[in-house]
Amino acid sequence: MRVAPTITLTDDIRDGLKKYARGFKTPVRLMVRARIVLRAADGLENREIAEELGLVRSTVGKWRTRFAAKGIEGILKDAPRSGRKPSVAAAKVHEIIRRTTQEVPPAATHWSRRTMAAATGVSPATVGRIWRTHGLKPHLARTFKVSNDPRFTEKLEDVVGLYLNPPEHAIVFAADEKSQIQALDRTQPGLPLKKGRCGTMTHDYKRNGTTTLFAALNTLDGSVIGACMPRHRHQEWLSFLRLVDRRTPRDKDIHMIIDNYATHTHPTVKHWLDRHPRFHIHFTPTSASWLNMVKRFFRDITCNRIRRGAFASVPDLIAAIGDYINHHNSEPKPFIWNKNAADILGKVTRARRALDKSASE
Repeated sequence: MRVAPTITLTDDIRDGLKKYARGFKTPVRLMVRARIVLRAADGLENREIAEELGLVRSTVGKWRTRFAAKGIEGILKDAPRSGRKPSVAAAKVHEIIRRTTQEVPPAATHWSRRTMAAATGVSPATVGRIWRTHGLKPHLARTFKVSNDPRFTEKLEDVVGLYLNPPEHAIVFAADEKSQIQALDRTQPGLPLKKGRCGTMTHDYKRNGTTTLFAALNTLDGSVIGACMPRHRHQEWLSFLRLVDRRTPRDKDIHMIIDNYATHTHPTVKHWLDRHPRFHIHFTPTSASWLNMVKRFFRDITCNRIRRGAFASVPDLIAAIGDYINHHNSEPKPFIWNKNAADILGKVTRARRALDKSASE
């Protein structure tokens, strides 16, 4: 005949079990276990404890025996459970991850779930689960370009300095041109937006010509000086500089942030700038057009007005661009630049280090 172990408690352990047994902020399972041990220490048998607490005898015997063997730690922690065995071996998971990140399939640039499944002998659903678990998305790729400009640091600090600490009694413009904006007209009228259905537009279109938008964004108040021209040569850039000259107070210096496009550095342009000393040109580093804040405005006008528009002619397109700029200037809001030069330089340095490491491997 099996005999239940005798339970003896010290005063400290008994006080601790009583706190658990009261149930204040205590998990129910721990409260029940504490009550079992306390009643066992009072001399009750397992059958009596089970009847009193509404449990089965096997449960009472389990926690009584565990407390006798391991003390209070025996009831505070559950024993480890075996659980269901993994359906895919760890070696197979490691192989899928390795091949995804270090190899490419035959006659393809990246893996799909089906090609990886065929190569490793598992189902496409299993490949998908492993990729999701480890954050792998071989079907996606992001574009990037790290500037190799030897004067990168100097130009970076110059441009960011204008954003964060603009000079007094001067106007800072981020300027550029958005070239080859197409006046596209759809071949059929689209269906309007309605409840339960998004708006539609045909996938094909008719080309009706192009225009180039020259824009200068005032980094202080967010207003824009813009003009559309048929081409983007140095002659058009000079016309735009003259427009900026006319639209700004004569007693203010003009600091213009521009990229290294050949149009901006043409000898005729340089000669004009020499004769207008209030214009100060600041070049962004090569392959770093993201430093030019006017790109943010170009993104907005593309998404909000141009991309889904339908234009029967270039004058219609120019009118739409002009309306957007006028609406923007009615209540301009500046774009806020948050990153300082040190943060950007640190990120670029890490990118170059990673590229060098990848090239050496």
